[in-house]
Amino acid sequence: QVQLVESGGGLVQAGGSLRLSCAGSGRTFSTNPMAWFRQAPGKVREFVSGISWNAGSTYYADSVKGRFTISRDSAKNAVYLEMNSLKPEDTAIYYCAARRAFAAVARNYDYDYWGQGTQVTVSS
Repeated sequence: QVQLVESGGGLVQAGGSLRLSCAGSGRTFSTNPMAWFRQAPGKVREFVSGISWNAGSTYYADSVKGRFTISRDSAKNAVYLEMNSLKPEDTAIYYCAARRAFAAVARNYDYDYWGQGTQVTVSS
């Protein structure tokens, strides 16, 4: 059973920080590009950040650039999203996703594996 499980979400005040984790199980994701998406109530799921399979390239939505940092640890079969200077508009369910091996990072929904999400709530 292949799974991606997110953790680290919670309630934080504006200006605060959170670190999200995505742990893979059932297989290794060391050769998969990984990404974080988020979906707020009443809105479509949007791309937040992505990282290439070899960690050589990272990508960010304009809305989070300079505030969020994506990273990965192949030994732990995990990816992370460090979120700083959080704003109320960052409130959403955050999803981890993995694309097919050796593929490029995509900003659309063309991913093969998805986690169930972790809630991030930023209060003002």
